[in-house]
Amino acid sequence: MTRSELIETIAKKNPNLLLSEIERIVSVIFSSITEALVKGDRVEFRGFGVFSIHKREPRIAQNPRTGAKVKIGDRNIVHFKVGKELHDKLNEN
Repeated sequence: MTRSELIETIAKKNPNLLLSEIERIVSVIFSSITEALVKGDRVEFRGFGVFSIHKREPRIAQNPRTGAKVKIGDRNIVHFKVGKELHDKLNEN
């Protein structure tokens, strides 16, 4: 689902809201999540999952084309852990 598809879905379920209001709400939500992760906080949506930052240590990698060794510095990556309710829904049989 893309951002515009999310906005359309919300608009269909909430016909009383203007499209511009929905776009602003989605933007505020995404920017709030981004700001929290940049600060190092974790973002938890009960039943959906948790976004957190994991630090990746520096390492030596290999360029697949040339075979040359490349130094890669430490970096932060976003990690998502699925919540129990979502996990159960995805694995219903």
